[in-house]
Amino acid sequence: MQNQVLSTIEQRSSAREYSAEQLTQSELDTILNAGLMAPTGMNRQEVHFTVVKGDNPVLAELDEEKRRLRGQEEQPHNFYYEAPVLIFLSAEDDFKWKSIDSGIAVENMVLAAESIGLGTLIIGCVYDALHGEKQEYFSGKLQIPEGYSFQIALAVGHKADNKTPHEYDYEKQVTILE
Repeated sequence: MQNQVLSTIEQRSSAREYSAEQLTQSELDTILNAGLMAPTGMNRQEVHFTVVKGDNPVLAELDEEKRRLRGQEEQPHNFYYEAPVLIFLSAEDDFKWKSIDSGIAVENMVLAAESIGLGTLIIGCVYDALHGEKQEYFSGKLQIPEGYSFQIALAVGHKADNKTPHEYDYEKQVTILE
């Protein structure tokens, strides 16, 4: 019998198309609790989670700023592929392990979402927009706590695509020292 966690890891892929169905409060709580349960360096628990509905106007502004900074024209989709919910993870600026802790938390959330039949997309492409000249503006709009900054985001929703998990090259990507 295959381990349930390993099966979830093997089945997971990034969703780039979502149905219009909204998340239930129970589904959202499951995902947030998985992030909150993630280990953090020295148990600092410095990661903050900001939940934003996919139709919030700040997301269009953020998408526009991301495209401006990258010199991109209008895209056929926004940076979160019209997911109904985004979760922005921010962390204390002065903590050395903030980006690692945020990555651990987002992976917990991704696996929890997959295990209850939801699709996710881990998002880093807005990092420059959230750390650039409009950082204070976007931090205010996203209610990122004072002394914290954006680390990574997660789009969540009911999958409308059937993307398969990515392939990998074990021999190229793994070195075992004996």
